[in-house]
Amino acid sequence: MARIPDHLTPEIWLSQIFNSAEARRGGIVKRHIRDVERLAGRTLFAREVERRGFQAVENGRHFVVFCNSQPIQPVR
Repeated sequence: MARIPDHLTPEIWLSQIFNSAEARRGGIVKRHIRDVERLAGRTLFAREVERRGFQAVENGRHFVVFCNSQPIQPVR
């Protein structure tokens, strides 16, 4: 596993995710669960998702964050 650069704090990493062009457009961002746990932790990640009024789901190896407050409807 790659070493985390000294300058990359959990707050900076989360800021980079949620200030991405896709997130600013109200789209979705996807991250590996192992990366979230290694770089920020689940608790801080979930707190930031909620603080921004977004929603996230866990599926397989990923967190998928819906960067808007629209309802999520499962498709079958």
